[in-house]
Amino acid sequence: MIGESIAHYRITGKLGEGGMGAVYRAIDTKLNREVAVKVLPEGFAEDSARMARFEREAQMLAALNHPNLAAIYGIEQNALVMELVEGEDLKGPLPIGTAIEYARQIAAGVEAAHEKGIVHRDLKPANIRITPEGVVKILDFGLAKATETSAASVANSPTLTIGGTLVGTVLGTAGYMSPEQARGKTVDKRADIWAFGVVLYEMLTGAPLFAAGDNVTDVLAAVVMREPDWSALPPDTPPNIRRLLERCLRKDPKQRLRDIGDARIALEDGDITDPVVAVPTPSSRSRIGWAAAAVATLAAGAGWWRAAQKEAHPVLNLSIVAPEKAAFDAARIPALSPDGRRLAFIAITDGRKSLWVRDLDSMAAKVIPGSEDSDHPFWSPDGRFVAFFAQGKLKKVDVSGGSPVVVCDAIYGAGGSWNRNDVIVFAPSPATELFKVPASGGNADPVTSIDRAAGETAHRSPFFLPDGPHFLFTIRTMEAQRDGIYVGDLESKNKVRLFAAQSNAVYTPPGLILFARDGTLLAQPTDSAGLRITGTPVPVVEHVTSDSVGFSGKFTASQTGMLAFYSGGSLVGASYLTWYDRSGKVLGTVGPPSMRLSPAISPRGDFVAEDRINSANRMDLWLHSMDGKTDSRLSFDQLSNFPVWSPDGSRILFQSYRPDGSAGICQKSSTGTGKDECFFQMPGITIPTSWSHNGLAVFFNQSKQTGYDLWVLPLTGDRKPYPFLQTPANESNGRLAPDDRWLAYQSDEAGTSEIYVMAFPGKEGKWQISTRGGSRPLWSRDGKELFYIAADQKMMAVSVKTSAGFEHGAPVPLFETRTWSLPGYDVTADGKRFLMVSPVGQDSSASMNVMVNWQAGLRK
Repeated sequence: MIGESIAHYRITGKLGEGGMGAVYRAIDTKLNREVAVKVLPEGFAEDSARMARFEREAQMLAALNHPNLAAIYGIEQNALVMELVEGEDLKGPLPIGTAIEYARQIAAGVEAAHEKGIVHRDLKPANIRITPEGVVKILDFGLAKATETSAASVANSPTLTIGGTLVGTVLGTAGYMSPEQARGKTVDKRADIWAFGVVLYEMLTGAPLFAAGDNVTDVLAAVVMREPDWSALPPDTPPNIRRLLERCLRKDPKQRLRDIGDARIALEDGDITDPVVAVPTPSSRSRIGWAAAAVATLAAGAGWWRAAQKEAHPVLNLSIVAPEKAAFDAARIPALSPDGRRLAFIAITDGRKSLWVRDLDSMAAKVIPGSEDSDHPFWSPDGRFVAFFAQGKLKKVDVSGGSPVVVCDAIYGAGGSWNRNDVIVFAPSPATELFKVPASGGNADPVTSIDRAAGETAHRSPFFLPDGPHFLFTIRTMEAQRDGIYVGDLESKNKVRLFAAQSNAVYTPPGLILFARDGTLLAQPTDSAGLRITGTPVPVVEHVTSDSVGFSGKFTASQTGMLAFYSGGSLVGASYLTWYDRSGKVLGTVGPPSMRLSPAISPRGDFVAEDRINSANRMDLWLHSMDGKTDSRLSFDQLSNFPVWSPDGSRILFQSYRPDGSAGICQKSSTGTGKDECFFQMPGITIPTSWSHNGLAVFFNQSKQTGYDLWVLPLTGDRKPYPFLQTPANESNGRLAPDDRWLAYQSDEAGTSEIYVMAFPGKEGKWQISTRGGSRPLWSRDGKELFYIAADQKMMAVSVKTSAGFEHGAPVPLFETRTWSLPGYDVTADGKRFLMVSPVGQDSSASMNVMVNWQAGLRK
């Protein structure tokens, strides 16, 4: 089935299978979107009466339009085309605040359907999905009614699996049937209200309401006869939630809650999650068994901010001006000291990036000497030292004076945190686990373990919680629904997921976790230890600069009510491939808006290959014709990116990243036909950057423990890759000149990233091209110019002569770019037009903002 088409839907993968048939992932080739296609069982499709009824019901369901209901798009060739909902099926136990929020969304979706006279009849966790953004989507709404032949029939239950036994197929549904449904009586919307109560009970307890025995008869008997075990509810369950459950789960439908809308209203009542005192039970401790013993009370739900409203001090919003003759680097996360007195940030002066510190009671900021090319600053608990990453090292510096001191090696740091016991936890690169090291320096040891089997690819952005051993961190995975904020432990490699997010996270007293989502900074209520969620996220401020690929919001917070952030939209989000001339004038765009990284123009200039990121956080290769007539997907791997064309344009080379954490170089026909051909797999990152014009070799970046190296993949002989340039510095983005005699690359050997040219293959000569920082070199097709992007984001051009050795002119600025730190651009053969990744509707400038007493501004 995979690779085949149903109407204009091309099947790309299988999602699952049930009694109503198999469900596939597919591409809508007309609208260029991913959908889910449910292919109905053969016997069902051949029954004309049932099929006609199904089509009538599906037409009615397609009229539903609600954010908590998965949409139905149409019926094609005995297949149902539906919205593709990425995420995880609903599972318990959940924090009370999270369970209440999910229940509210479920009730809202069911209410919208009931208003149209549609009853689900099969509401259960398996039919409820939570998207990566925390939105509830109810699946298969009304299809139970659309497919049944009689009220009492179980043989045609939509939960049947092909070839399954009666016990194995019906048990999942039987546990959610209302008593009247279990007796075979006619049911109405009150059956959905019963099922809603069962689902809410399971969200709170983590256990089915009725799971007696090992057969359908026992389960149905329990549904009809047995009362719920109310003692299984968490002791901190709010009384109103308990009363709501009791009303939903009354055996007699006449005594049951009459309308699901009443449940929604009750869940939206602000008093329903008033704080209650609770001592964790053994079952609640098991959720974070290694952490929760210290928790004595919980600030459940939304009540935590009410006390803040009583504070006499107002919220103050201030703007911070960049240092004179410097510009903020809004792609880098700033850092407030724990006491809120100092702000550390990265700024660019004369094309060079350095670490700056400003006392907030002073008008002046000072640069930290020796901090060139730094990133990800973070403070010691006493605010005396600031740590940062630079030149492949983790360093620290006493802000009162002195030079930076190396703590340990770090390839390209992706965040760190320093606890009161002088232990630092950090991410040495964007694609590794977390390590711990003494703040005084020494060997770094892993403190987390990446679960490759679960699709994890990276652990990033640690932040210590108040107790010292525990810390927040972000996990990135091959599937967006698994991304999230987790709690880790210095004493073990255990981890517990708190909530879904694609952001860094910062804990602030009395129990709030700050994180970014879609440009909004949110505060997630927790207990005072930061170990357990107790409510739903509350907006703090909008238009916070964020980087969706780098999983970071550009914000920081002190432990004393100070908040600082950049404002100016997303650095990496929806973007266009935009044409610019040499003066920076916009000439037009190529393809649809999308999240993308690296465009590559074909040798003949008729196509552009690019890597796009979809809503599931997967990267795939796409091919777009310059005339706009075609836009097709080339790869269907878990992660494929950084395309490089063969000299004749027949093939496209790319990095393929595997779930086991290895990466390699693969190629595919540019026509999209045939299978991928992969040359090798190795740990770390392997980014292809250049294919020699004689077709014999490929350059790629390879990460190692101390940085990036330049490697060569021969395309003849044994095809065994080997390092070409391997030093303690970071060397990357190697690009061969058209005559294959000169290699341009970037290196931070001088303390900041600069562009160099070296003779190839003999390394007989070496020249520094840039003078004030540079990255992403690219040759013109005639070899007479070398382009790169300076540290201040200006596109630079350098004239080159290679007829008698190598000569170069002075760098000349062309225009200011808006692309970000990945390759991000290509140039036409004549060197007159640049195709660049440019954010949609975003101003490239960003401002630094500080809020004082920000918690007082949170909504009630």
